[in-house]
Amino acid sequence: MKRVLLATCVALATALTSAAQTPGLRELRIHDPSTLIHAEGAWWVFGTGKLILGATSPDLQTWRRLGPTLPAAPAWAADIAPTNKGAYYWAPELIRHGDRYLLYYSVSEFGKNTSAIALATSANLNPVADGHVWTDRGIVIRSGRGDDFNAIDPSVLADAKGRLWMAFGSFWRGIFLIELDPATGLRIAPDSPLHHLAFAKEIEAATLYRRGDYSYLFFNEGLCCKGKDSTYRIRVGRSREITGPYLDDQDRDLREGGGREFLDTRDDFIGPGHVGLFRDGEKDWISVHFYNGARKGQAMLGLRRLEWTTDGWPRVAD
Repeated sequence: MKRVLLATCVALATALTSAAQTPGLRELRIHDPSTLIHAEGAWWVFGTGKLILGATSPDLQTWRRLGPTLPAAPAWAADIAPTNKGAYYWAPELIRHGDRYLLYYSVSEFGKNTSAIALATSANLNPVADGHVWTDRGIVIRSGRGDDFNAIDPSVLADAKGRLWMAFGSFWRGIFLIELDPATGLRIAPDSPLHHLAFAKEIEAATLYRRGDYSYLFFNEGLCCKGKDSTYRIRVGRSREITGPYLDDQDRDLREGGGREFLDTRDDFIGPGHVGLFRDGEKDWISVHFYNGARKGQAMLGLRRLEWTTDGWPRVAD
């Protein structure tokens, strides 16, 4: 099964890479999209692919691919994932912090926890801007045999006090959280606390979001990368402290299988995953990838309006 899933994901990444630089795309094929950012007069998103794939749009409707983001495979990547010969890196996350952009991404091998989350930084996002370059800052956290976590799928959030945090994890014992150094974007200390946030048999793709008095933790349950047979669905919990505990609307702890249902398959909108939350003017939105049943299960970018209940829970608008 792992070999089948690996072949499917590699084929997907290859197809996305081959479509690079195509102008005027109305349907953006992407897997594991980062949180969308509006900067330099356009929207920007990054996704899984050879050296991380990028795309930009002036209006969230028409997209232009940017091709590989990183200039080359980092020297340390072969040690982390020696069988990842194509430099296909997964599930990037993008934030602006201070005067630069932080791009976190996963280097791994499918079905293993010999993995690392790494960081690259840039002063701007436009690849044709003066001085544009993504600079490798190295490994944030890594995992391997003997660890009860898998260091992939980063989500980064700055709290109200200016502290920087990263949630991550896939399968094994679930979703974890570490604190980052705001000055470097790297782990604040090699032995800093590892906070356990959520667990399920099939869990990954955490997303942190802050609203009001709560930190929200979105995550995926189910399996990705199987096209129309994918079983991804998104659940959510919240906590007054970013380190947890995270509870759902029935006060169930996410570490014990809790989670409020947020978004699931509906008709040809199959297996939504890797949710990102952003604002456009006065409106809240989410971004996801989904497997399009009308396009033979191709992974595409989906944008949906986001609403909030009177008691503070997120829901997707009809």
